[in-house]
Amino acid sequence: MNEIKQNSLYAWLLAARPKTLTGAIIPVLIGTSLTLADKEFKVVPALLCFLFACGMQIAANFINDLYDYLKGTDREDRLGPERACAQGWITPGAMKWGIGITVLFSCVIGCGLLYACWGDLPYGGWELIVLGATCVIFAFLYTTILSYQGWGDLLVLIFFGFVPVCGTYYVQAYTLTSDVIIASLISGLVIDTLLVVNNYRDREQDTLSGKHTLIVRFGEPFGRYLYLGLGIIATLLCLWFVKDWNITTILLPFFYLFAHVRTWRRMCKIQSGKKLNSILGETSRNMLLMGLLLSAAIIL
Repeated sequence: MNEIKQNSLYAWLLAARPKTLTGAIIPVLIGTSLTLADKEFKVVPALLCFLFACGMQIAANFINDLYDYLKGTDREDRLGPERACAQGWITPGAMKWGIGITVLFSCVIGCGLLYACWGDLPYGGWELIVLGATCVIFAFLYTTILSYQGWGDLLVLIFFGFVPVCGTYYVQAYTLTSDVIIASLISGLVIDTLLVVNNYRDREQDTLSGKHTLIVRFGEPFGRYLYLGLGIIATLLCLWFVKDWNITTILLPFFYLFAHVRTWRRMCKIQSGKKLNSILGETSRNMLLMGLLLSAAIIL
C-alpha cells in the first residue's frame, strides 16, 4: 500500500470506500422493487435515485475521512487502511475539493431527478428540493457533530431507510403506501447493523475520544444483542409482505437471518480488536443479501 501515489485515481477509489455503497444501493433497490410490484416502475427516476444515493454516500465518506483526520481520531488499527488522509494518499486540500465535487455531482443528479419528475409530481417537485437539501446538510452534520452525540442509529433509520426507500417509490409512483413504510423500516434496521458492528469494534477508542455512541453509553453486551436484535426484527417485519401464505415469500428473508446469526456468533467470539474488520465485511454482504431477498419477496 505504500506505493500508492498521492492524489492518484487509485487513492481516490480507496477513499470512496466502494464496499460502503451497499448501504446506498439497498434502499433504492427495495424502493424500486415496490414500484415493480405495483406496476409503477420508471427507468429514469430509478436510475437517478441510484446515482444520487451513491454520490451522497461517497461524499459522506470523504467528509468522514477529512473530519477524522483533522480531529486526530484516525488510527490505522481502528479504522483500517481506507482512510486516505491519514495514510497520506490524499492531501486535506484535495479532499476538500473532492467533497465539493461529489456534493455538486449529487446535486446535479438531484436536479435531473427533479426535471424528470416535475411534470407529474402533484406538488410541483418542491418537496424533492427540500429532501435533497436535507440529505446534503445531514451528510455534514452526522460526521462532524451528531454521530458524536449518539444520534447515529436514528439517522441511519431515517437516511438509509425512510428517506431513500420512500423517496425512490415516490418519484416513480407519486404516492406512498403502508408497504413502503414497512420496507423503509426493514431497510433502516438492516443497514444499522453495519453501524452497530462498527461502533462495537470502536467502542474503546470512542470512549477515549468522547464519541457517545449507544454502545459507549450502554456497554458491550448491549451492542452485542442490539446487533442480533436488529436482524431478527427486520426479518420478522418481512412477513408483512407474505400474500396467500406463499411459502417462497415466507422463507426467503430467513436465509438472511441464518447468515446474520452466523456472523453475530463470530462477532461474539472475537469481541474486540482488528479481527472485527472481517465482521464488517460479512455484515455488508448480509445486508446485500437481505436487499436482494426482500426485493424478490416483494416482487413475487
